[in-house]
Amino acid sequence: MPRIAWIEDADAQGDLLAIFEHFRQIWGRAIPDLYRAMGWRPDFFVPVREASRRLQEADGALSRAQHAMIRLYVPALNRCQHCTADHAYRME
Repeated sequence: MPRIAWIEDADAQGDLLAIFEHFRQIWGRAIPDLYRAMGWRPDFFVPVREASRRLQEADGALSRAQHAMIRLYVPALNRCQHCTADHAYRME
């Protein structure tokens, strides 16, 4: 199965390095692998993250807690260990 290599910290340069440092400060931990894979296109990184943030924080029919539970439940249903672990970490 083809894989997309992600950008390691030591290989991040320029705009991508600044983006990684910014999000590391916000999250207080390592950059998720999904964002490392998007590192090949740093111009996509910020818009995708911003769209994700807006969806997660949107007021509407569901509370923030319900959004968080769905974000954890769906990758668990799909048996995606990476996404399940990442979303579980964010719920703590």
